[in-house]
Amino acid sequence: MFDSILVPLDGSQLAECVLPHIRAFARSFDAEITLLRVLEKNQTSATAQLFDLLNWQIKKTEATLYLENTRARLRTLALRARATVLEGLVAEEITEYAQKQEVKLIILSSHGQSGLTQWGLSSITQKVILSAPASVLLVRARQPGIQTNKSSNFPIYQRILVPLDGSQRAENVLTVVTQLARANRSQIHLVQVIQTPEMARQMPLTREDLVLSNRIVLRNRDEAGRYLEQVKARSYLEGIDVQTHLITSDNAAAELHQIVEQQAIDLVTLSAHGYSGNHQWPYGNMVNNFMLYGKVSLLIVQDLPAKADLTQPGLSARERVGR
Repeated sequence: MFDSILVPLDGSQLAECVLPHIRAFARSFDAEITLLRVLEKNQTSATAQLFDLLNWQIKKTEATLYLENTRARLRTLALRARATVLEGLVAEEITEYAQKQEVKLIILSSHGQSGLTQWGLSSITQKVILSAPASVLLVRARQPGIQTNKSSNFPIYQRILVPLDGSQRAENVLTVVTQLARANRSQIHLVQVIQTPEMARQMPLTREDLVLSNRIVLRNRDEAGRYLEQVKARSYLEGIDVQTHLITSDNAAAELHQIVEQQAIDLVTLSAHGYSGNHQWPYGNMVNNFMLYGKVSLLIVQDLPAKADLTQPGLSARERVGR
């Protein structure tokens, strides 16, 4: 499953918000961690090259020491970790490394060295996610972090939200969530939103239209209710506190965000694609919505083959990022 985890760091405190999450996932899946720092060179004139070479070596040494210190902190928590420093364009190098090393999970901070912005993601984080050849855990830098010196028994994920739509693709997250929940003693919240059907109209809906719409909603609610209970009763969820939520709304995304707040959810888990997902694009609409507007950590479980090109055939990870 997630036996190899890649953690890009840029030396900033914002990026270090991922450290408690590294611990939670590494322990849950007995994973080896790779700490990665990518140094990006600036284009300079020939007269400044000698000075820049010296400055570059200093930066590289500092980056190496930073990663080794971080690695040492993880080793005190009995975690297996190694450190790597690369040179080049940041997003491209991260995705190329993940692809070559066949990494199973990339853990990213929403913001890093460039600081917090009004946007949900930094440009580097967005590029990496859109071209990632693996599953991704997105940690919100705005989210109050749990310090790494807390007790190892502290449950960082007390409540995990799992939106489902009845498709096998959406269920792709359940194996991961179950293992994570057992290791962290988490409560799982299964939720399905039944959307009211859209009806073409130029005039207000007639009584017959409303009756038809209600019949469709009731039918879908009955089906979804049975489905959620069947999922809850599965043997691999035995012993885990599982709550179910069945909601009717014309805006599924808004309802899911509201549940996150109401239930004090710590982690939202989504399959990269759901019932209506198209493999031509890296992620479905719901994943894109939570990437940009979510307030808590987001685990995106990639349902496509690890070596599949997630955007266009014939392009490497480096080429995809640059497009």
